[in-house]
Amino acid sequence: MAQELISELSFKHKLERMIFGIVWAIFVRPIPRDMLSGYKRFVLRLFGAKLSDSAHVYSSAKIYMPRNLVMEGLSNIGPDTTIYNVDVITIKDRATISQGAHLCTASHDISDWGEKLITAPITVEPYGWVAADAFVGMGVTIGEGAVVGARAAVFKDVEPWTVVGGNPAKVIKKRVMREKGNRLLTQ
Repeated sequence: MAQELISELSFKHKLERMIFGIVWAIFVRPIPRDMLSGYKRFVLRLFGAKLSDSAHVYSSAKIYMPRNLVMEGLSNIGPDTTIYNVDVITIKDRATISQGAHLCTASHDISDWGEKLITAPITVEPYGWVAADAFVGMGVTIGEGAVVGARAAVFKDVEPWTVVGGNPAKVIKKRVMREKGNRLLTQ
């Protein structure tokens, strides 16, 4: 994908990002946190995002390239998050990206003298949760029901129903769920 990106990061790519940034800053960012979710989805879709009608994005989220964003049902991108999606970021059903989290799909090849841009997608599986101020690096999959603890830095896949924390993130425990009514609760 990196080779394709070098040509993609052309004037057209930069212009698309600039226009989206201006539209988001003027017409979306001023909207209070929990208002006009449908309008925010509309603006993101205008720029190519693939969003469920129940996906929620806070106005203060910073999204690099909407066309590389996929959000399924009841997924959430919280306030002051950074979605650096040079490559695709997929946030599946009921997954949450909490305030201040940073998802980053790109870096530079440090073994190349030119430090070429490299990318890999990020996926957050259903019921996954990236907690406050956590960092998720390129190519990572957060497994179903997994939790990335606050301020953790994740550079490798996180197994389903596992809680990780720290920098670099390490397994803390397994996440056990039980059903109560229509809600899933952790134990």
